[in-house]
Amino acid sequence: MKLIFTIILALICTLEVYGSSLEVVNDNELVNLWNSEQYVIVLFAKKDCQESEKFETEVLKIREDLVDSLSAWVVKAVDSYLLRLYSPSKEPALVFFRHGIPLLYDGELNEELILETFIFNKEPAVKELTDDNFEHLTQAASGATTGDWFVMFYSTNCVECKRLQARWETVGAKLKTRMNVAMVNRETTGRVTSRRFAIVDTPTFVLFRAQKMYRYNIPKYDIASFVTFATEWYRNARAEAVPVPKAPFDDLVQAVVDYMLENPMIWKIASMIISIIVLFLVRRKLTAVDKKAEKKSKKSKEKSKEK
Repeated sequence: MKLIFTIILALICTLEVYGSSLEVVNDNELVNLWNSEQYVIVLFAKKDCQESEKFETEVLKIREDLVDSLSAWVVKAVDSYLLRLYSPSKEPALVFFRHGIPLLYDGELNEELILETFIFNKEPAVKELTDDNFEHLTQAASGATTGDWFVMFYSTNCVECKRLQARWETVGAKLKTRMNVAMVNRETTGRVTSRRFAIVDTPTFVLFRAQKMYRYNIPKYDIASFVTFATEWYRNARAEAVPVPKAPFDDLVQAVVDYMLENPMIWKIASMIISIIVLFLVRRKLTAVDKKAEKKSKKSKEKSKEK
């Protein structure tokens, strides 16, 4: 009798776990969770979608493990507008937020693999590099003894850059045993570094390896393409020597040139002002010459009269 009771209790627990559903939250509640909780796992699902139901079933199997191991909130967002920020081309999507920083799950639909991926990536994999620490940490020009670095140059107002953050974190997670993955803000803390490597547009991706740099010029921004480029395909890209940091004066000149290129209207206005100044100087010079000639002619006439 006791054995039968134990079996029935186990069945009830199993049904409770696998027959239940994830808590549904709206976009405002999601934002509040990211801002207040250390770990949040979100299933971005579609309404009445079989694939979404499969995802939810797998997540439900490991929900207790995720809560016990990470103290994570495990929730579901249905037809969320926020999804396009993290997975614009894939739905449903499973995203793990660590201190608000997203990581997009990019593996097989397998409960053990999902659990392992999230437990081993509790902390963000992507490093933030600045003008102050870029060369010290990467040693890109001096020999790269700290390993290879795959760097995304981004800007604060770049929408595509924001949409790439979750995917770039996943790239960092997949490559973290093989190389370093980082980001540089071209507009703020990485302006000097960006000018050093002639970074004009964002996002731009560069692999630094053995004192060479390889630019990612592939139009595909999916995780598999990034990983393949960093590990193999870079050999097909043009290798460039890593330039040494610019001298302050050279960097200032480059900054002025970049500013002019980015603001063509200012360049036109400056050209007009320069043209006006040149015309003014030329006219002034011609007037002075005319006055000098007139004065000389006047003196000649006066001398002729005296004779």
